Amino acid sequence: MELSKEQVDRKRKKWISTVLLLLIGLLLFFTLFSNTLQSVTLPKVNAELAASGGIAYKLEGSGILQPVNQAELPNPAGWKVRQVLVKEGDVVKKGQNLILYDSTSAERELENEIAQLTKLTIALEDVQDQLKLSIVEGGESATGKAERELTTRNIDISVQQRKIDGLREQLNRQRELAAPFDGIVMDLNAVEGLASTSQPDIVISNSDLGYWLDIDADRSLIDSLGLAVKQSVELKVLAEGEQPARPMEGTIHDITDAGSQIAGLPEGGAAAPAVNLQKKLRIHVDDATLKGGEQVSVKLERTSSGKGWLVPNEAIHRVGEKRFLFKVEKQRGALGNEFVARKVTIEASESTDRETMIPADRLYEGDLIIMESSEPLQDGNRIRLQ
Repeated sequence: MELSKEQVDRKRKKWISTVLLLLIGLLLFFTLFSNTLQSVTLPKVNAELAASGGIAYKLEGSGILQPVNQAELPNPAGWKVRQVLVKEGDVVKKGQNLILYDSTSAERELENEIAQLTKLTIALEDVQDQLKLSIVEGGESATGKAERELTTRNIDISVQQRKIDGLREQLNRQRELAAPFDGIVMDLNAVEGLASTSQPDIVISNSDLGYWLDIDADRSLIDSLGLAVKQSVELKVLAEGEQPARPMEGTIHDITDAGSQIAGLPEGGAAAPAVNLQKKLRIHVDDATLKGGEQVSVKLERTSSGKGWLVPNEAIHRVGEKRFLFKVEKQRGALGNEFVARKVTIEASESTDRETMIPADRLYEGDLIIMESSEPLQDGNRIRLQ
């Protein structure tokens, strides 16, 4: 009986131990499972290491060269075009004939006026004969009348002569269109055999004055690059046809305000859209090989003297005037390491359209910056890394 009781007690203890072990195992299983399940539901984030250094300011742009000065030359008299002597792109000299016009009607009018002058001259001779006759005959009344008639005829002849001179000058001036200065034919609208339309017959640029290149950029970027009037800049004329790309130098002529540009809505849409003030950079280019209309690019770069942490702009959050980012903070937990989103306020910084430089004391070497998350974050939220 004693032996049997000891066996029963041993079996009971063994059974209790087995149940306890089973309960502990189940507890561990559900603990691990619940943590795993919870970690799956945590916000998923994509993070990158912050780089240190100075921020690189870069201005890149391109535009079409426009002449500093150009003249739109209309058809001076509205006559039909007889002959076009140039084509677009031609280099012309001052005084060179560009277009000849059909002046037949004006020449015919001039001939008619010359004939009228001849008639007036003949009539004048008749009056002179009458005056001589009245003097011989001694008639004072007839003589006075003849003298007055002679004066009138001379006035008519003078008026007619001035009219002829004006027509001749107008004919010589309007029968041809000449270049007002050395330049390049930019546009040609004249068509042989047709009268001109409302457009100028020809547009010519003044090659002696050079060309403009206009580039718009953020005012803050231009200020950060330290650009100033009369500063030389390197340009690049892009390849066109068989003409290869080639470098060229220009000079900043002026820097003027150019309105503003909407940069986009801040995160959350609670505040007003960000507005970037713009400036226009006008660069003067003077090179004998240019004709105008060339595509020219400019690329200006400068690295800031100050150093800090460089963070992509997509990691920066804005609420009103405040700016901040989230970094990954690693914490030790009962079941291993946990990751928490930690808010970092940005008080002063420099930025471009790509990245922002924040003070060196706001981050540490090896800090991971949260670039994006599957849901909005708050300071101290647990997260899981992708």
